[in-house]
Amino acid sequence: MFPNSHSGDKMNIKAAIFALIAYAIFSSHDVVVKFVSAEVSAFQIVFFSSLLSFPLLTMLMVRDATPGTLRPKHPVWTAMRSLSMSVIPACAFYAFSVLPLAQTYALLFATPLLITLLSIPVLGEKVGLPRMAAVLVGFIGVMIVLRPGETELGLGHAAALLAAFGNAFQSVILRKLSNVERRVVLMLFPMLTTVVVMGMALPFVYVPLAPTEMGGLAVIAVCGFCATLLLVNAYSIGEAAIVAPMQYSQIIWATIFGILLFGEDVDLLTLVGAGIIIASGVYIVLREARGGRSHNTPVLQTRSRAVTSSGMNVSFFLKRNSAENQSE
Repeated sequence: MFPNSHSGDKMNIKAAIFALIAYAIFSSHDVVVKFVSAEVSAFQIVFFSSLLSFPLLTMLMVRDATPGTLRPKHPVWTAMRSLSMSVIPACAFYAFSVLPLAQTYALLFATPLLITLLSIPVLGEKVGLPRMAAVLVGFIGVMIVLRPGETELGLGHAAALLAAFGNAFQSVILRKLSNVERRVVLMLFPMLTTVVVMGMALPFVYVPLAPTEMGGLAVIAVCGFCATLLLVNAYSIGEAAIVAPMQYSQIIWATIFGILLFGEDVDLLTLVGAGIIIASGVYIVLREARGGRSHNTPVLQTRSRAVTSSGMNVSFFLKRNSAENQSE
């Protein structure tokens, strides 16, 4: 028993290290987004980053040998998830462009709280008093970050919260559909919807791309893909309850990058609010990991970061493949 336990601990440590590296790369990805978005609209960034990811997604979809057609079994849920995923990256990228990094992350960290609430009507999840209390405490942290009445709230704050809600909504729907819909359906429709929606907005926001901006888009795509691979590897070898909280390390990178690269002031109340939100999220993760009343474990099942719809699709596909390989 001891060697097995020791081996499991080593794998969890390795998984945590992989996740920390992945989220450091994701944070660097967001820094590039912030630089590029100074001249380029978030809609244009999402459109071209999605196109750059298209060949990879095509190869992954070709590998899906699951029998069936491309017709969704649950078209309404699929359409709602696809529309949600089409606006998430644009909202997040816009928030990064106009808000301090640490503040944007703090608001995006509300996603686990929203997943917990949305899992009640969508998944029929039973949320007991401890988890509901954690959600309420987490939203107090959100209010501390926003400070309504003391700070001028703008579109950036609304965009960050909309991105958090959209990610929570699509995550809960994915949890509902993942066992009944083909992976290719769950990948294809959000990808096409994102390209179509962003393409419709493109004529109104398009600006010619300089070589440095094209290079920035390439860096965004590469960083997103590499970080996703590391994150998938982390979840394949370690426990979700160990890996999931590693995403909150991004607040450290946000503070460092914000000070060094953008001259952002360290806002103590933002860090306090972020700390409360993080503590609530970690509690919910640990509570789900212990079992009990949570039969769907909706937060633990959310193992991808909402950066681009293609990144979430790649993460989902690779996780499913990893699970299948382990079961063989």
